[in-house]
Amino acid sequence: MSDGWALMREEVLLETPHLRVTQETVRTPSCPQGREWTKVTRKVGVTVAPRLPDGSFVLIREERVPARREFWQFPAGQVDGEATVPAIEQAARRELREEAGCEVAGDMEYLGKFFTSPGFTDETTHQFLATEVRWDPRATGHDAEEQILEIKAFPPGELREMIACGVIEDANTLALYARLAAGRWV
Repeated sequence: MSDGWALMREEVLLETPHLRVTQETVRTPSCPQGREWTKVTRKVGVTVAPRLPDGSFVLIREERVPARREFWQFPAGQVDGEATVPAIEQAARRELREEAGCEVAGDMEYLGKFFTSPGFTDETTHQFLATEVRWDPRATGHDAEEQILEIKAFPPGELREMIACGVIEDANTLALYARLAAGRWV
């Protein structure tokens, strides 16, 4: 940490393969005596918008246990190991293949990253647009923790309507769609 930020104390409250919860005292630029905070640390994430040659986007419908429901979303996942630039893109390509049966023939366009919920976690998710996509919904390889129920392509207008009507509520998908719209890709 720099610019007035410093970790003064840290106590690990919970550690699992997917997250780490700590109670910290952190010196901040506006609070040099330190602030108490509970922080959740997660692996770096990736979210990919696979665009088919006809302009439609592939989404998956997946059960999400914490929310106790299903979500339509862009393929997403976590980076294994150190989050280097090659590892981040490799994770994005892996998630496309495993979750949606998509292979990218060319480059994927890196669109940026965002903090998923900076009030309690330092988790960041990197966003990609995949073009030159070959899609075979039967060519997936979901891991044991995933419960993907359906894979479907949606034209941009239908995707926009799903967001406007509240059908799509997943933060990764909403954030990536916002970035796509701001960049005029949709």
